[in-house]
Amino acid sequence: MAADDVNLAERPGSLVESHRTYDTRLIFFYFVVAALLLVLAGGLAYQQIVKTTVHGDAEKFQNQRRILIPGPRGNIYARDGVTILVGNRPRFAVMLHLDELKLELRREHIRIHNNYLAAGEKKDVPSYSQLEQLARVSLVQRYLDQLNVILGRDDQADPKKVGAHFQQNLLLPFPLLTDLSPEEFAKLVERLPVRSPLEPTTTIVRDYPFGSAAAHTLGIVGSTDDIESEDLPGEGLRTFKLKGSVGQDGLEKTFDSLLQGEAGGIIYRVDPTGYKVNPPLEKRLPVQGKNLVTSIDIDLQLAAEEAIGDQIGAAVAVDVATGEVLAIASKPDYDLSKFRAPGTIADIEARHAWTNLALNGFYPPGSTFKIVTAIAGMRRGVLPLDQPIVDCEGYLKVGNRLFPCENGLVHHGEILLRNAIAQSCEIFFYKAGELTTIESLAAEAKRFHLDQRTGIELPGEGGRMIVPDPEWKLKAVKEKWFPGDTALTATGQGFVLVTPLQMACFAASVARGEVWTQPTLVHQEGRPAQHTEPIGLTPAQRAALIDGMVGCTTTGTAKTLTSIEGYRIAGVHIAGKTGTPQKDVFRDGKASKINYAWFICFAPAENPEIAVAIAIEGDTPGETFGGGEHAAPIADAVLKKYFEKKNRAASPAASPFKVD
Repeated sequence: MAADDVNLAERPGSLVESHRTYDTRLIFFYFVVAALLLVLAGGLAYQQIVKTTVHGDAEKFQNQRRILIPGPRGNIYARDGVTILVGNRPRFAVMLHLDELKLELRREHIRIHNNYLAAGEKKDVPSYSQLEQLARVSLVQRYLDQLNVILGRDDQADPKKVGAHFQQNLLLPFPLLTDLSPEEFAKLVERLPVRSPLEPTTTIVRDYPFGSAAAHTLGIVGSTDDIESEDLPGEGLRTFKLKGSVGQDGLEKTFDSLLQGEAGGIIYRVDPTGYKVNPPLEKRLPVQGKNLVTSIDIDLQLAAEEAIGDQIGAAVAVDVATGEVLAIASKPDYDLSKFRAPGTIADIEARHAWTNLALNGFYPPGSTFKIVTAIAGMRRGVLPLDQPIVDCEGYLKVGNRLFPCENGLVHHGEILLRNAIAQSCEIFFYKAGELTTIESLAAEAKRFHLDQRTGIELPGEGGRMIVPDPEWKLKAVKEKWFPGDTALTATGQGFVLVTPLQMACFAASVARGEVWTQPTLVHQEGRPAQHTEPIGLTPAQRAALIDGMVGCTTTGTAKTLTSIEGYRIAGVHIAGKTGTPQKDVFRDGKASKINYAWFICFAPAENPEIAVAIAIEGDTPGETFGGGEHAAPIADAVLKKYFEKKNRAASPAASPFKVD
């Protein structure tokens, strides 16, 4: 064709059709594919970027484990800050590291399986899980036998403990032997191969250098797995916890959060079978808990406990100025260092040794309560200091009853207040109660907080103390008040109940001339003296009260403290008061009475420093058992130790510096 050629597409009826460069139906699918690709890309981005943390956490949870290790508890010290009352000691043990036994465990599994086949017991071959358990016990026993050979023992592995440990604590070493003696531990350290999966190790347990001393006050600890570590990461990981300790009684319980150590821990990577892979990814060392310095003077504590001996009762000594408890003894007690020994708890229960009688021994105070009656009567103005209020002829009729004075054997005559205190004249105080009225007596006792808990830092202080009055009796006994009830209350019998700790605080309060002493078991260097409401006696009234209490220990019911050379404390005047209340008991179907022996005191009488209360239970009906004979000597032992230490500390020979 030449110049006259034309575009065939422009000719009508051309044989060739023209095509567009795009198709609308295809474009739609392009958008669909693009959208799907965007969704896919977004999903991948979301999984790779946004959910990286989630996947990382899931991976960690799958292949990482955390072990928490409790920190040692803090020490409990005596008031000198040096003598340890409760500390920590190592407990020797042997642990078997399970992560080092994987190949041996597999071989043992195969060996046991083959033994069944070789014995022709194909039908009786245990299941895989049963073979696994047999292999575990067999392997553990094999290593235990190595220890038996070295130590000359014949210990056997407990299948239940082995199975439970493999199922629940695979990451932790298995304890083969615990509580080894130091000699046994030394043998194992010397003879076990260095690369053995057996590891002689030590754990920390509580140590009690003084055995049973202040057992009820110090308290016991129990095991717990409720431990946490604030500094160790991995809270979401599967966590294994070594056993820690928690205070269950006494100061161990009250100050558990202070004494409790800070847990440390380790994070391991684990293989698919659950065994750990060394080295650890993270490791934090545990930290020992804080120490507690108590107010206890261990020398006074031991003196009190030795003086009580095998008797049932309690002794409390209090610093008059500060209220710090210097000694708090309760008998019977138990040896803290042997508490976990077999049969210990049964023995404690058999001897009724759980109760802290200093804190929860509720006794009628007897004639020690006459100090309350004397104060109430003087404040009410019905007890003159220079005139008798009654003629003691051995009996006094109160209402329709005759009340005796020391079983009617003593006639004190027209006795004055100070002598009535010293001689503990019942007739005088029956009359004093009548003149004072029960309402004033009860109000005075409540002013001294004898109806309340002391609030000392010990758990379980009971509330069974009673200061009775007509309203109380009508509510509790469903009876009206009689004149004889007032007479009994005035002499510390009838319904009155107090504790030795309360009476020690009462003695300290009287010594300071105030109405309340807050006891504390925490020592604070330079603690300021307590000051509460004054008793409200005139100087002459207070002098008469103190003279009567000093007379008790010189010419009265506790004169043994000064008349017997072995009890006398040179240069120290003791202000005290005895008490011998009775309790009704029923034995062999017969009613009888047993006595309690009380003694409260403070010294020196002129400038009091220490107050003491003693309460001892009699155990034989009808026996001669009184405060002057059985309680006062115990207080004397405590006071003697106190002033012995004080004089020794003040002696120039005790000073490291030369005195010219």
